[in-house]
Amino acid sequence: MAFAWPRLPDVQQLVDYRPKLPLRVYSADHVLLGEFGEERRDFVPIARMPQVMKLAVLATEDDRFYQHSGIDWRGLARAAVANLNRAKSQGASTITMQVARNFYLSSEKTFTRKLFEVLLALKIERELSKAQILELYMNQIYLGQHAYGFSAAAQTYFGKPLSQISLAQAAMLAGLPKAPSASNPFVNLPRAKIRQQYVLGRMRALGWISDTEYAQAKAAPLGLRVESPDRITHAHYIAEMVRQAMFARFGEQAYTRGLSVTTTIISRDQQAAWQALHTGVMHYELRQVWRGPEAYVDPPADGAGWPQTVDDACDDHPDTDGLQCAVVTAVSPRQVQVMRPGGAVLDLSGDSLRQAAALGLGAGAQPNVALRPGAVVHLWKPQQGHWVITQIPRVQSAFVAMNPENGAIQALVGGFDFQQNAFNHVTQAQRQPGSSFKPFIYSAALHKGFMPPTLVNDAPLFFDAAATGGQAWEPKNYDGTYDGPITLKRGMAQSKNMVAIRVLNAIGPKYAQQWSARFGFDPATQPPYLTLALGAGTATPLQMVRAYSVFANGGYLVQPYLIASIADGSGKALASPEPQRAGDERLRTITPRNAFVMNTLLQEVTRTGTAARAQAELKRPDLYGKTGTTNDAVDAWFCGYNPRLAAVAWVGYDTPLKLGARETGGRVALPIWIDFMRTALRGVPVTAYRPPPGVVQMGDAYVYEEFAAGAGIHALDVPTPPPAAPASGGAASKLFPNWN
Repeated sequence: MAFAWPRLPDVQQLVDYRPKLPLRVYSADHVLLGEFGEERRDFVPIARMPQVMKLAVLATEDDRFYQHSGIDWRGLARAAVANLNRAKSQGASTITMQVARNFYLSSEKTFTRKLFEVLLALKIERELSKAQILELYMNQIYLGQHAYGFSAAAQTYFGKPLSQISLAQAAMLAGLPKAPSASNPFVNLPRAKIRQQYVLGRMRALGWISDTEYAQAKAAPLGLRVESPDRITHAHYIAEMVRQAMFARFGEQAYTRGLSVTTTIISRDQQAAWQALHTGVMHYELRQVWRGPEAYVDPPADGAGWPQTVDDACDDHPDTDGLQCAVVTAVSPRQVQVMRPGGAVLDLSGDSLRQAAALGLGAGAQPNVALRPGAVVHLWKPQQGHWVITQIPRVQSAFVAMNPENGAIQALVGGFDFQQNAFNHVTQAQRQPGSSFKPFIYSAALHKGFMPPTLVNDAPLFFDAAATGGQAWEPKNYDGTYDGPITLKRGMAQSKNMVAIRVLNAIGPKYAQQWSARFGFDPATQPPYLTLALGAGTATPLQMVRAYSVFANGGYLVQPYLIASIADGSGKALASPEPQRAGDERLRTITPRNAFVMNTLLQEVTRTGTAARAQAELKRPDLYGKTGTTNDAVDAWFCGYNPRLAAVAWVGYDTPLKLGARETGGRVALPIWIDFMRTALRGVPVTAYRPPPGVVQMGDAYVYEEFAAGAGIHALDVPTPPPAAPASGGAASKLFPNWN
């Protein structure tokens, strides 16, 4: 103690404590996306704190607050005795100790930290009054849903000032500090009510409310707000992007001066993006092998102990973003009974067990994967479906949608669950784009005179080590089939690798590498070799959506942006960035006719090609895009657009692994894109691109007008049907190096 006491921080700053105004992040339609800093709406002096709120807090957290000097030795002894009879230990932190922890200490559970907490609590009691300590606690404690302090929580959960809350509402708020993220009423209403009734029971036992008041409060409706803003938007990655940008600009003041940042996010689109990504990943996960429960806990000695056992287990394995914790309580060969925190029981059978049953049930189930009483699992419920036992996915995903006209990001989901993995895959994940890179090769080919009707041989290729400068290479089409001479249009629609490689070989990999810069790619990330035709370079989802927007907006490379405006705490405008806009000829990177013809090729992909599911499900022709599956199905993509909105979906493992047999971009990523567009394009009229000057229709395709008579096409020396091998040295020899 003699060593630790001099090292304690100065607590005088608590005497002069003033709340710091948080950084708030909003969508374009003014939905709160996140808050950072001292996250409270209002600092309420203890003199104005409602008596009912103070009593509820003291009854729950520290009923001997006014009798002890920072450490409740009687409470410590009581907790020690209780811990001898419980698997889960009880704590005995006083309000003063919690103030010490919240303001000065980390949350790590070590003896050293606990010692400092005890000593600091004693020091705080020496230098601050009880009223000051309680005031700090009631304004600082985290209560879930980004709310710090009971005033903020009253607004968050009930939409009213703290001065207007009822006894029932005060008791619910007072029950939150134990598990604010897992047991608040927006996340788990039954569990929140159990905590509320515990608080009311403590108040009655202490004689602070009457039996009548207890009964009335217990039966009174909570009057919760209809929806939690956080549950609407699922915008953690966006809020974090803004936080980083504001910290880079304002430093620590970003968290104290009440900055209000309005983003370009559309809350409806953001919710649709999260739901689509979450559903897509979970459908993929349900096709994976059952890896076993999250953990096992010892079943209670009798059935009456299950609720507490489940609550404790799910405190250690809380709900994730969309998955709910549960504990198996009973098992039969065809049915599993689980209990949720709060005591809700579910009997699951049939399809609810489709992932876990094969390995998790039956006499042959291995101990580490078996579903048995005490198994901690997670449940998922599709929007239209029933609960299923599943597991937290290891696969990751990303989704981003952007207005191609001005670069405004309308939706962004950087991963499956921010709490599990804060790495933003939209902006940070450099992955191979696979076949979704082919459109940029074909755009370069159009500039070289290749047109949609150009015939290219879809036949096997082999390159020896001398040709590659390294190992021999024998690329293949994904499905292993080869169609011989086909049009470039069909080669794009069916994602024929041999066609793309022959086209790239004809125009030159170095030329295509430099052409990719027109779409915002760093040429250094795109290797100047024939593997570029199969997307062997790297790109982030954000780079891909920007690149596809060039096709969507008629040929302009616009800069994506997220922040629309910044204001300070008084509402004074600090910044309002001016976005780039398609139509500014300084931003043009490809010609209007190049963009238009590429649109016709990418529309065919969604009509009859590898993404035909898009037009079939959404029932509209104005959809354009390209699937992408890398070698060994390590990355799955769909990059696509409507004239109003471009969007990219990606699925893959952080440590590159095979997604599995037949897990292609069309099967894994495309459904995410479709589900999003189903909402985002609701009410948007069908729009067709108009042919610009310089293009004419030729059969079922559009070509540059200089090829209108077909002469230009034949000038490529593509024989139909082929006689002997073409003369060496010409374009045709590059198109058909293995022609025979």
